[in-house]
Amino acid sequence: MKTILLLVAYLPVKRHGLGKWERFVGNCRKSVVGMALAAALAVMPGPVSAENLSWQPWSVDLFKTATAQHRLVILDLEAVWCHWCHVMASETYANPQVSGLIAEKFIAVRVDQDANPDISNRYGDWGWPATIVFAPDGTELAKLRGFVPPVRLASLLQAFVDDPTPGPSAEAADAIEPAATAFLSPSQRATLHAAFLKAYDRKHGGWQGLNKFVDTDSLNYALHLAETGNADAEAMVKQTLDGARSLIDPVWGGVFQYSDTPDWKTPHFEKIMWSQARLLEHFAEAYVRWHRPEDLSSAKLIAGYLERFLTSDSGAFFTSQDADVSPELLGKDFYALAADKRDALGRTPHVDQHVYARENGWAISGLVAYANASGDGEALQRALKAARVMMATRRIEGGGFRHGEADRSGPYLGDTLAMGEASLALYAATGEREWLSAAREAGRFIVATFKSPSGGYGTSAKLETSASAGPLNTPVRVMDEQIAAARFLNLVGRYSGEDAMHAAAEHALRYAAAPAVIESGRPLPGVLLADWQASHEPAHVTVVGGKGDALAKELNATARALPSTYARIDWWDKREGALDNPDVTYPELETPAAFLCTNRICSLPAFTSDELKTAFERLVRPAASGLSTQ
Repeated sequence: MKTILLLVAYLPVKRHGLGKWERFVGNCRKSVVGMALAAALAVMPGPVSAENLSWQPWSVDLFKTATAQHRLVILDLEAVWCHWCHVMASETYANPQVSGLIAEKFIAVRVDQDANPDISNRYGDWGWPATIVFAPDGTELAKLRGFVPPVRLASLLQAFVDDPTPGPSAEAADAIEPAATAFLSPSQRATLHAAFLKAYDRKHGGWQGLNKFVDTDSLNYALHLAETGNADAEAMVKQTLDGARSLIDPVWGGVFQYSDTPDWKTPHFEKIMWSQARLLEHFAEAYVRWHRPEDLSSAKLIAGYLERFLTSDSGAFFTSQDADVSPELLGKDFYALAADKRDALGRTPHVDQHVYARENGWAISGLVAYANASGDGEALQRALKAARVMMATRRIEGGGFRHGEADRSGPYLGDTLAMGEASLALYAATGEREWLSAAREAGRFIVATFKSPSGGYGTSAKLETSASAGPLNTPVRVMDEQIAAARFLNLVGRYSGEDAMHAAAEHALRYAAAPAVIESGRPLPGVLLADWQASHEPAHVTVVGGKGDALAKELNATARALPSTYARIDWWDKREGALDNPDVTYPELETPAAFLCTNRICSLPAFTSDELKTAFERLVRPAASGLSTQ
């Protein structure tokens, strides 16, 4: 009878794929067969108890060992902050049948996705937790998304023990052939723009379906369109941010990762750095455009949370805060409590105190955006302090950054990219040239270290090239990183005047603009934004005056708060010598002034903040262009 039940569970996986299997489990969960299957698996004895299941880290010799021992490999790719990862550990892997089967037939590998960007980027589309099953030689057999119940996992593992051939979920993705040119055609722009509009939720805001979070590229593209006077795009941004406000913890501040429902009202309670930094930036950018007090208040709540909960004694930033306090006290119960009741418990959700360059770069950029919008000088100082810690502890030879204290196969593109972006933001905010130098060196390091000959940039500098390395002996290029690299390298080129940086940006765009990518139907508004920026000059503001002069400081603060998603801000104090890219000659005046240039046209000198704002409205807004959302 047990054999028959396992066969019933096995067939949908091998013949119809995992989607059919999920529907099968859902349909039969309450059926006689389903209950019998669950009962059978629950009572079937495992050769090793759950307590004896031993997890190993990923290693270069993993598949060499697996081959020698004739074992399959199961990878549990989790996150420290992940609620469903904890549930899977306590329910699925604690199940005697599951743990016994793994102990007898598998090498069990558990990886923290935050600590291992090369692995998390490879399997990021499968969510957390992600479960990957490998043959002994490293061939992928199955890729499972999210929480997997014990019944399902046990039957799947047994199926692959019996027949270790790849299932449908492990089919290799089609190779992407980069485009011949870096720039999109008009029809490609129209295709991507239509996908952007189609993905928008007109009822609730946001660009996803069931699960709601703020998609950064979509919101940035909508902001760009709003800058052209597009009322529909402006409404999209405001509606989305109003919805996302429901994800902010009203007691401690900080942003919950996403909502389970389209109305933003059912949050998952983990607080990860990506969400904190990007929402901080988005609310700040919205405030400088429309001056809605609620946007500034939301940004302040997030900045306060970063300072109170995710700042180390050194000034660097931690990685995340868990969704739950414990298996018995879940986030949905804890975060419903008022401040005094939270304090009375004497326990809080765990904070992952790893310090990664990537997460610090994100936090620095977010804090600089908040400081620009609010005038909060202390926030800028916190950003500078964290940046100096990263320069002292994470910077490596050549201008790149390592991820953590010790990287298994780094350096990784994401760390240098995030810290390069942060350095540019700090240069624009302070005028201090050390930060522009750091950004230029980061750009050069990216090109020298991560450039793929056929287009784009790889996630990791190192590949585990031995025959036993399994999937990590092939490079992976992540679309989000290509978009970010294109925008960063282009802006470095605008600041520095280096033609090589423009070419490097176009190299990323050739991958992002590949025909297979554009024709996939996937919304990629970030590609549209990167394409537009690569072919346009940014709004360029130069403050001419001493760094200690009060008027020069005021003009710099005004320049930083101008509503532009694409800007270059220099501060020329003649005592420091010529600017790195003196592409415009400015007169030496007795009084500090600001000059605004765009599309080879420069304003008259602005001697007050109001004059600078007026010059921006007259020169930059009419020069901006974007596809209509009408």
